[in-house]
Amino acid sequence: MAYWLFKSEPDVFSFEDLTRKGADGQEWDGVRNYQARNHMRTMKVGDQGFFYHSNEGKEVVGIVEVVKTAHPDSTDDSGTWECVDIRAIRPVIKPVSLLAAKAEPRLKSMALVANSRLSVQPVTNDEWAIVCEMGGTEP
Repeated sequence: MAYWLFKSEPDVFSFEDLTRKGADGQEWDGVRNYQARNHMRTMKVGDQGFFYHSNEGKEVVGIVEVVKTAHPDSTDDSGTWECVDIRAIRPVIKPVSLLAAKAEPRLKSMALVANSRLSVQPVTNDEWAIVCEMGGTEP
């Protein structure tokens, strides 16, 4: 299993919005960055990720799971962009802020810390365990 981080502005689409979508989840559409798209192309059903609220909050707030592999993004008419579908698994007990992640020396190489702008990012096994620990949730 691989781990990821998915970023969304909570006033556009929040973790609570994803939770309301239920077991079928939601297409992670609208991503227009080649590197983020390529990350989604490698995802497998069952991969897990952090749901990160960007702009407002700037914190990891939930755990998600990939429920559908890469497919054409329904919001793209060009045929260039692909996305996966994800569903909410559970909230993080204690949201982990970007400031807290930056202050944790063991996360200095994490994509969120080193390149916080990318909307879909890989997370290593060690980073996953550390952020889960910081958030008071089981990995």
